[in-house]
Amino acid sequence: MKKFILIVCGSFVGAWLAFMFVILSTIVMSFAMMGLGASKFGAKPVSVGKHSVLVVNLDGDINERSGTAMPTLMDLANGQMSLKGESLNTLMAAIDNAAGNDKIEGIVLMCEGVSAAPATLQTLRSALKKFRTETGKFVYAYAGQGYAQGDYYVASVADSIFVNPVGVVDLHGMASAIPYMKGLYDKLGVEMQVLRVGTFKSAVEPYILNEMSDANREQTEAYLGNIWQSIADSIALDRHLTNERINQLADTLTMALPSYELINNGLVDAACYEHEFEDRLRQLTGLDKDDDLRVVFPSDLAGDVEAEAGNHQIAVVYATGTIDGAMGGNTNDNIDSEELCDQILDLAKDDKVAGMVLRVNSPGGAAYGAEQVWEAIEQFKKTGKPVAASMGDYAASGGYYISSGAHRIFAEPTTITGSIGIFGIIPNGKRLAEDKLGVHLQTVKTNENSDMGANMMGISFNPLTPAQTQALQNYINNGYEIFVGRCAMGRKKTVDEIKEIAEGRVWDGKKALEIGLVDEMGTLADAIKWVAKKANIDEDRIKTQNYPTLESPWSGMMGNYLTMRTQRQLREEAGPFYTYYEQLREILNRNHVLCLMEPIEIQW
Repeated sequence: MKKFILIVCGSFVGAWLAFMFVILSTIVMSFAMMGLGASKFGAKPVSVGKHSVLVVNLDGDINERSGTAMPTLMDLANGQMSLKGESLNTLMAAIDNAAGNDKIEGIVLMCEGVSAAPATLQTLRSALKKFRTETGKFVYAYAGQGYAQGDYYVASVADSIFVNPVGVVDLHGMASAIPYMKGLYDKLGVEMQVLRVGTFKSAVEPYILNEMSDANREQTEAYLGNIWQSIADSIALDRHLTNERINQLADTLTMALPSYELINNGLVDAACYEHEFEDRLRQLTGLDKDDDLRVVFPSDLAGDVEAEAGNHQIAVVYATGTIDGAMGGNTNDNIDSEELCDQILDLAKDDKVAGMVLRVNSPGGAAYGAEQVWEAIEQFKKTGKPVAASMGDYAASGGYYISSGAHRIFAEPTTITGSIGIFGIIPNGKRLAEDKLGVHLQTVKTNENSDMGANMMGISFNPLTPAQTQALQNYINNGYEIFVGRCAMGRKKTVDEIKEIAEGRVWDGKKALEIGLVDEMGTLADAIKWVAKKANIDEDRIKTQNYPTLESPWSGMMGNYLTMRTQRQLREEAGPFYTYYEQLREILNRNHVLCLMEPIEIQW
């Protein structure tokens, strides 16, 4: 027995020491990887020297804020030292600082497959165009294997676009692919009982239909067409082509064109190998052919974008992700409405805060949570401080709900917004339980509706009665009336005027401006300037502070390792269905209604 105990203890100690070794190794590697991001061109920037260039690698996700993404333990164990991509606020700060730095000669875009929605890329593109036009400095773009469509959209603003002689440009337009799963639920014996308001509120369609409704097809064609037109117009303008020509090229599948045809068609300016491109940069920056290029990267140049701002600050409050999402808790990827409300109310009482910009990148979520955030913003407004909303990729349904009370709303032409509607889904698994699993639920009740909501793992075993259906529909209707009432109050319109453009319909930012859902096309920086002006702060004295405080990436990584590992496996296995899995999981875990935009899988 003693020997057995010693073996068990020895195994435990060995496992513990191994675990601690992994943690310590991970920490050491993390500090090491901070200096590894500058491998491109064989240079490692330490300080900004004369004749330097800012290198922006378009090769991964672009998050809203710095620090919102870190490699997991599994990444590091697999040898992945860092996550690709930079945050949007880091990129914006770096470009702005490069504009005012005499040692920075220009910006180089290295295009290797960026992953971001159109509005994020439009923000980046606008900043690069401003950099070019206001400073006279150059912007060059290069791709080895080729330009994905998102890469090319950003790169098309450059002075010159270069591609490897065997590289490609993938220009093909946009599409939205939505899997409809009613047939699957029919086979499982699960009926999705839906209560909703809004002809266009299509978030529930994948669960109750086998094909797209006419209303959803109408709205999808409208916003996709408008977003693509905006993108094609921008590319055409800066490449000195026409919108018609861009669409002709997209229809030919440009990825099959050799580099000389890409040049002949005006999509790129020259084909060269990477070392030849480096020689061009040396010549452009006044260096000798044998000199190392002097490069800096966004994280080197941006400074601490989360630093303390001090007095007379503009609070930039980020509302990113699903409102009270399935993950729950304090994460950087979902909106905890209770914590966000507390933050806004604290800022209202803070004398250092002169105004607020709500940065929204959210498809919505819990209707209750959205209402609480809306009310907190109303309390902030009572202090007399100005409030603007800045919409990112998505500010729809609950995301629009929390934006609607702002004094002024800014959006990009490619922002997805609107979707003013509300719904609830109650899965009925009676056939699943009885016909498939052989489970028969027996109930004893004191009143007619005592067993309403009785369920097993979130799935009800009893279908709603007509009376229960009507009562819940009334509840949904009341929620919708509150929603449109809030929008009418914020937009200074009548309820009937809002209802004409509501019904759950999704709009692109440009159309939203036309119908009065937003006030101005502009970026986060434009929203900050507007608030500063209303707060009587000179433009050259603007100070910003980001809220809420980001969760420590290391504590989050350690605490959520198993969750992140499971999520990654599910995402890889489920592919495009993962979004619907997440939404279904939220449905099963919730007992309240949603103001949530339908999942949009834009293929571009």
